[in-house]
Amino acid sequence: MTRLTAAQTAPSAHTDTFARDNLPLRDLWPVIDMGALAYPAQLNCATELLDRHAAEDPSRTAFITPDATWTYGDLLDHANRIARVLVEDLGLRPGNRVLLRGPNNLMMAASWFAVLKAGGICVSTMPLLRTRELSYIIERAQVTLSLTDTRVAADLEQAHAQVSHEHHVVHFNAPGAAGSLETMMVAKSATFANVRTAADDVVLIAFTSGTTGTAKGTMHFHRDILAVADTFSGHVLRPDRDDVFCGSPPFAFTFGLGGLVMFPMRIGAASLLLEQASPPLLLEGIRAHGATICFTAPTAYRAMLDEARSGGVGRLRKCVSAGETLPRATFEAWEQATGIRIIDGIGSTEMLHIFISAAGEDIRPGSTGVRVPGYTACVLDEEGREAPRGSVGRLAVRGPTGCRYLADDERQATYVSNGWNVTGDAYIEDSDGYFWYQARTDDMIITGGYNIAGPEVENVLLEHAGVKECAVIGIPDDQRGNVVKAVIVLDDGMTASDETARMLQDFVKSQIAPYKYPRIIEFADALPRTETGKLQRYRLREESA
Repeated sequence: MTRLTAAQTAPSAHTDTFARDNLPLRDLWPVIDMGALAYPAQLNCATELLDRHAAEDPSRTAFITPDATWTYGDLLDHANRIARVLVEDLGLRPGNRVLLRGPNNLMMAASWFAVLKAGGICVSTMPLLRTRELSYIIERAQVTLSLTDTRVAADLEQAHAQVSHEHHVVHFNAPGAAGSLETMMVAKSATFANVRTAADDVVLIAFTSGTTGTAKGTMHFHRDILAVADTFSGHVLRPDRDDVFCGSPPFAFTFGLGGLVMFPMRIGAASLLLEQASPPLLLEGIRAHGATICFTAPTAYRAMLDEARSGGVGRLRKCVSAGETLPRATFEAWEQATGIRIIDGIGSTEMLHIFISAAGEDIRPGSTGVRVPGYTACVLDEEGREAPRGSVGRLAVRGPTGCRYLADDERQATYVSNGWNVTGDAYIEDSDGYFWYQARTDDMIITGGYNIAGPEVENVLLEHAGVKECAVIGIPDDQRGNVVKAVIVLDDGMTASDETARMLQDFVKSQIAPYKYPRIIEFADALPRTETGKLQRYRLREESA
């Protein structure tokens, strides 16, 4: 059985065939419906997002930071020089995976474009990830090269020491340092001929946590990058070239990659990059740099309310929310404080970006929205058939993008059903085609815009000698939507106390990204289980409620 797309119309440019060899079996793919979207068979999306605008108007602003501004010409210059370093000095071959690690900044953006130009595959990671998480991603995606901001290099260097295959690490934002990316760029030409990739060559492997506790690699094509810009951004957000985008999500979240890179670059607009984008700093950046479109989670909009009421939001005119359910109270409070109706939306890393949303007068507070043009969505019943409108079921969607897990046919078969991408969310579709969120249908915990797999936190806690058993759940929280709670059975000799709880919290923070740690710890004598020994997390959630 083939793993290649039946719609392939141009030969792959990838001489390293790892990505294509590890696509799902073709029979496990969702239906891909390009609809009215038409892209050439040979397509390098960097050409459309960067080179085209740099050729038309190189002096046009591309990226703004608190310390510097780059035009499209500047961005092209840096991306081309980095691409030459990748190919000429580091031996990058088309199809090689390149891990990027760092906060949202200019060199991260330039490196992302450089990898695309050279025909590589980007694997962006959050700066908060620890050694064990990075090691897993490097092994899973067989990453051959990692580019890291030197300020967050320590965990990556430790992961590098554990890698079982050939792997190189290069630091950036380290000008003048021997072997740094900037040092190697100096002697390079500012021209580069983009690799003529196929539209369905893999360009991005984005990792998302799953309910089994291990990260899942989701594979996206060059055409997918343009498709999400031409659907959600083009039809719902509707930005213009004079907009300045901003937001809090890192590039490693496809929500952030879309809002800060793909969508503005598609139309030749500008983007404000903030390495630190906590709500106060985000609002400060919006005012100081004239940002007009903001991407962040409901938690941040709630946190900015008081300051927005008192000091305003500058030139801000559109706000997008995703990552967790947007409470109606937050929507109404933000509109009252700023006059802006938040654009809610649901997307997934598997689908790359938002596929249900609404903007302006089409918004119905409390509803996620309607199908984004280009996508089809419905609610499925327990038998996998389309459920009557008004009944609760599993949200299913299909369109120009779709789920393709990296080397995981078993997981692929659970996410894709009869050609539909089944997201794991329970929804109701009303008679007008609006979708209303009900609950998650798995054990994912969404807190402050972050997705956290409970079993991943459990696995870390169980590595501690003092933990005999544990269960991790999400419980409702007014500020963060949900928070992580761990119910722990201690081993003999351990004492249940506040000191023990803090010690276990610190242990989790030392092993995985700190935002995943259990903010609440409860000690118990036993955990609820079925007669066969299966953990009953739902009972813990009921008790907490």
